[in-house]
Amino acid sequence: MTMKISVDEDKCCGAGSCVLSAPEVFDQRDDDGIVVLLDATPPERLHAAAREAASVCPTAAIMVTEE
Repeated sequence: MTMKISVDEDKCCGAGSCVLSAPEVFDQRDDDGIVVLLDATPPERLHAAAREAASVCPTAAIMVTEE
C-alpha cells in the first residue's frame, strides 16, 4: 500500500503533535514551529505513526491518502 502525505502550512498552529507521533515523517521550522514534511511517501513501517499524527493534529493540517 502506498501512502501520500500533504500538509497545509497555513492551517498549522505549531502544536508539534505530529513530530511527537512521527518524528521520521514530520519536523518543525525553528523560527515559527510550522510543520515541515520530511517524507511525503513514508515506508509502510511508518504508516501507523503518520496516521496517528494526522489524527492528533489540532487543526487538521495533515492529509493522508492511501492507495
